[in-house]
Amino acid sequence: MKYNRILLKLSGESLAGEDGQGINSRVLEEYAGQVTEIAGLGCQVGIVIGGGNIFRGLSGTESGVDRVKGDQMGMLATVINSLALESAITTSGGRAKVFTAIRMEPVGELYSRDRVTDELSKGTICILSGGTGNPFFTTDTAAALRAVETGAEILLKGTRVDGVYTDDPEKNPDATKFDTLTFAEAIQRSLKVMDSTAFTMCRENNMPVIVFDMNTKGNLLKVVTGTRTGTLISN
Repeated sequence: MKYNRILLKLSGESLAGEDGQGINSRVLEEYAGQVTEIAGLGCQVGIVIGGGNIFRGLSGTESGVDRVKGDQMGMLATVINSLALESAITTSGGRAKVFTAIRMEPVGELYSRDRVTDELSKGTICILSGGTGNPFFTTDTAAALRAVETGAEILLKGTRVDGVYTDDPEKNPDATKFDTLTFAEAIQRSLKVMDSTAFTMCRENNMPVIVFDMNTKGNLLKVVTGTRTGTLISN
């Protein structure tokens, strides 16, 4: 096992699968299976999942929703996704627990770094929902923050493509893939992999990031066992 403790960032949009919105049961089961597999091998797993398949705070403001209220709605969307993932992991034979950045017992336990690290050390898959608990921060930033707080060795960003490209490979067939990048290069090139706040937090705390295709079964196992896949971003 190359990494003993990871923070896995999943997008809400990817959870929707081909449906485009909501939660696709097939994708949910596949994600849960991959996570349970690596946890069973001894990898300690923290997860932050977005809520874009249900509601995006920033896009909601375009239709007249107050930004703060919109972001709070987005936080609740991440909790819904987290509960679904917790249930799927339990069904697949894993042990999972949802923590929330804002108090909402009995839905989930209020996030505490010490409680999460204790559960991680026991082999519990900890799903950290509600973003940072504050508006104006993305779930990418929440993932970077939680990775640093919980002492993860790496932040893994699971996407629909197999790494970082010069352009969107789904739109531009001539886009070329990077095997490695520095944070400075990613920011300079304005690569839309993570927002600048998340990039800065990872760079300043020496938290490497691997962007990989989570939708290909077995890729998560490859990453945590050290098989090269995706794009590594580091200092």
